Amino acid sequence: MDKKIFISVIGESNSSPEIYKLAEEVGAEIAKAGAVLVSGGLKGVMEASCKGAKSAGGTTIGILPGSKREEGNAYIDYPIITGVGYARNKFVVKTGHVVIAVGGHYGTLSEIAFALGYKLPVVGLKTWQMIDHYGQMVKDVHYTTTPKEAVALALKLAREARPEEPSEFKK
Repeated sequence: MDKKIFISVIGESNSSPEIYKLAEEVGAEIAKAGAVLVSGGLKGVMEASCKGAKSAGGTTIGILPGSKREEGNAYIDYPIITGVGYARNKFVVKTGHVVIAVGGHYGTLSEIAFALGYKLPVVGLKTWQMIDHYGQMVKDVHYTTTPKEAVALALKLAREARPEEPSEFKK
């Protein structure tokens, strides 16, 4: 049984320099923690997080929307070719034990919704503020202010969500 934590990093493909830097730091923190980074494999937050993970010696998986490996960014170790377009967002989310949203546009919003629907923990860093139909903040999205905080919380939530895992997973 695989004991590694898989963290899906989602976010905008056309990111500002600030968001790109935050995503790169998130990726590096994921690698330092020994977790596997999962992304949509393209540019923006996806590229930045993978770049950060690779710079810290981590492993990356890119779940690509198209039919060609070459569409993925240069920092992907394992490209997964889906050919299903945006429907691949479900695969990106479901592959992770936890999701970190950095920035984001409508594709990110859909991924957050999928994660919440699948009861996966979601950590937000400068991303959508989720309000329910009563005007209350959605408590299932855990907002943080730094990449280090986001990854530490993601790891904690992933461990809590998987109590059936062997004790080695909880280290």
